[in-house]
Amino acid sequence: MRLMFGFLVAASMLAVPAAMAASIEAGKAKSAVCAGCHGADGNGGADPSWPKLAGQDAAYLVKQLKDFKSGARKDPIMAGMVAGLSDSDMANLGAYFASLKPTTGTARSADIAKQGERIYRGGIASLGVAACMSCHGPSGAGIPPHFPRVSGQKNAYTKKQMLAFKAGTRTNDGKVMTMIAFKLSEGEIDALSEYMAGLHKAN
Repeated sequence: MRLMFGFLVAASMLAVPAAMAASIEAGKAKSAVCAGCHGADGNGGADPSWPKLAGQDAAYLVKQLKDFKSGARKDPIMAGMVAGLSDSDMANLGAYFASLKPTTGTARSADIAKQGERIYRGGIASLGVAACMSCHGPSGAGIPPHFPRVSGQKNAYTKKQMLAFKAGTRTNDGKVMTMIAFKLSEGEIDALSEYMAGLHKAN
C-alpha cells in the first residue's frame, strides 16, 4: 500500500510541458461543435456516457485532446473531432471548459454509494488498492494536472472509463489506473462510480 501511494505521489510531481497562453474566449468560440455531446455549459449532453468537462483542469483536458489525436487514447468519435485541432485550439478549449462551473451530481443508489465511499476514502488494503482520495482529493476535485476532477461526474462515464482501465483498453495515464482498476470487481467499480457522481465539497 505504501509503495503504491509513494508511486502515485511521485507520478503527480512529474513535470509536464508548460501550457501555452490560452484564450477563454477563443476556446468558447471553438467549443460550439463540442456542445452537442458535452452540453452548452460543459456539463454533459443527454447520453449518460458523455462526460462533464466543466471545471476540469485545463492541462488535463489538453492532454486528453492530444492523446485522442495521437491515438494514445482510443475513441473513434473523439479522434475525428480533434483531427483538425492545433495545439493552440486545444489550449483554448482546455481554458474555456476549465472556466465553467460544474454542476453537482447525485448517486442513484445510496446503499451502493456507501460501498463506494468506503473504497474511495479507505481503499482496499487486502488487495493493495489505495484510497481514491489519495490522488483525486477528499472532495473529488483532483490534483492537477495528472489526477482529474471526479466529483459530480456522470456515473455511466466513470464506470465506462474504469472498466476500460481494467481491461487495458485505456492506458494513457501511465497505467496507474490500470493497476488499480484491475484489482476491482465490476460491482466495486459500479459502487465507486455511484459515490463519485454524488461527491462534492459538502461531503
